[in-house]
Amino acid sequence: MAASPFFVNLDRIFIILRDWIVGFLPVALRPAAGVVLGVIAIVAVFPGLFALTTVFERKGLARIQNRLGPNRVGPFGFFQPIADGIKALIKEDVVPFSANALVHFLAPLVLVVTVFMGFAVLPMGRNMVLVDMDSGLLFFFAMGAATELSVFMAGWSSRNKYSLLGAMRAVAQMISYEVVLLLSSVAIVMVSGSLSLPRIVDAQNQYTGVFPHWYIFTPWGLAAFIMYVIAATAETNRSPFDLPEGESELVAGYHTEYSGFKFALFFLGEYLAMFSISGLGTTLFLGGWSAPFSFLTWAPSWIWFFSKVMLSIFIFIWLRGTLPRLRQDQLMNFAWKFALPFTLLNLMVTALWRFMGPGWARWVVCSAILATAYAVMGRFAIQKQHFGSRSYRYAE
Repeated sequence: MAASPFFVNLDRIFIILRDWIVGFLPVALRPAAGVVLGVIAIVAVFPGLFALTTVFERKGLARIQNRLGPNRVGPFGFFQPIADGIKALIKEDVVPFSANALVHFLAPLVLVVTVFMGFAVLPMGRNMVLVDMDSGLLFFFAMGAATELSVFMAGWSSRNKYSLLGAMRAVAQMISYEVVLLLSSVAIVMVSGSLSLPRIVDAQNQYTGVFPHWYIFTPWGLAAFIMYVIAATAETNRSPFDLPEGESELVAGYHTEYSGFKFALFFLGEYLAMFSISGLGTTLFLGGWSAPFSFLTWAPSWIWFFSKVMLSIFIFIWLRGTLPRLRQDQLMNFAWKFALPFTLLNLMVTALWRFMGPGWARWVVCSAILATAYAVMGRFAIQKQHFGSRSYRYAE
């Protein structure tokens, strides 16, 4: 279905606006100015979405728990993020006397900066990517790996045993599930034949009748997507994988000794990481900016991208309000005894899918292998631990 000129221009509205602004500058400065404008747009849009998401999350969790949520500051409580921001700005910045002041200061900045860098390679619409790199997926994961460094910097520099324990928990968890996250993405690279995120979206921007060719609609793609979602939840320290911030054991984890705006930066970094990893999942498995049906291709591409990202954020919120926190041994056992072997098997299934050629045979064979592996590994890989009966004695 051919889109009208109005919708074509609406799809390109941000590109048109950028070109109009840089048109006032000398020709030599226009490329650099275009990049700067793109950076400004990313820095403005995603923190704004962060502010709205904090309200939606509070209201969503309140709805799940049968309470009201924010409703006093502004209409329907939507000015609550402004009040929170003012509070964070005016609160005293307390730094422990024995802490390493420089590293303590740099840790939240490193976290936020590296997360922002990941947005540079995400295609947020048709021709809407800040830096179109041939190895964009590799760059994204390289930036994501720096978050472990910032978490360890925060825990170690605080000179607090609870902060250090929280940091070590977080680093162990993030490294373990980052392996699963990477391997689940390798399946997409094997089929698309590219590390470029725009090209991965282009490979999925095809239709059979009204239905899209998104990778999630294949047996190996669905399996990789499920592993990706689980690993992404653990990577962002979201419930039920929020053990590094376990209040009952660690007070608040690696950022126990942070207050004021530094704590707000950690809070911002966690939500930006959710947006970033949701954007990557949308790009790899859900067709990126492509429409869900062929008769909807007239709508602006950036609307589809942000709609899918916000749907992913809703799932994060839903999981947080539904599932209890895991134990540390359960968390690590699942990563190394189930998720990693299943993801490795899925890579072999992906290769089998690729070389079997079109037809129903590969659907049956690949689905059977994955279903059998899921049943067997779920039964034998994760063994229930039988603890002895508890005994209670009074201290003498």
